[in-house]
Amino acid sequence: MRLQGKTALVTGGGSGFGRGIAETFAREGARVAVLDINAETAGAVASGIDGLAIACDVSQGGQVRAAVEKARERFGSLDIVVNNAGWTTPNGPLLDTDEAAFRKIYDINVLSIFHMTHAVLPHWRERGRGVMINVSSTAGIRPRPGLSWYNSSKGAVNTLTRSLAAELAPEGIRVNAIAPVMGETGMLERFMGCEDTPENRARFLATIPLGRLSQPRDIANAALYLASDEADFITGVILEVDGGRTV
Repeated sequence: MRLQGKTALVTGGGSGFGRGIAETFAREGARVAVLDINAETAGAVASGIDGLAIACDVSQGGQVRAAVEKARERFGSLDIVVNNAGWTTPNGPLLDTDEAAFRKIYDINVLSIFHMTHAVLPHWRERGRGVMINVSSTAGIRPRPGLSWYNSSKGAVNTLTRSLAAELAPEGIRVNAIAPVMGETGMLERFMGCEDTPENRARFLATIPLGRLSQPRDIANAALYLASDEADFITGVILEVDGGRTV
């Protein structure tokens, strides 16, 4: 098993990509803390993988620090962090997004990484190693209209990932990101800005050369590689898992 003996923490782990990552990591031998703002969904995923469920709003630094401490208390150490939790306003005219909604996008998509870095970095510096994986988006590379504020937040995630990688590499800490294309998750209609009908979906599939949306297993398999020792010379990479969307 590729993560045997490793410990991991996955934010937004109660559903979608996060659930797929948590379940894949557990299948490959990791002990996993499942963080989600929804305690019920976190608990459901954790119970299925014999993991640790933690209710956590990743936009709140105190809650993130407490979650990291709970994971360390349970597991003894923490090897891998996946910053997966994300949010967007529905696809639509950019002026329809008010300041509160804009701040929420950045609080969940970007500020959460700031909080997690502050919470976990002292531990990783003591150990001389650690792996962070940020779930970004093709939106930060090849933006779609109607999602300008979300697109910009994922551009920030990409730059932050590379900057952290460059700064922390001498300390044995790797930082990478995964950039999925639109996926089959609970946020799909927000990204589409319309009802998920066969006709509407076909319009979006036409922009993806491999002809389908991303699925949790696609993102989970990419995260598994980046988290494993097989990728121990990989840092600062934005791995596009997009069926050719950004080509």
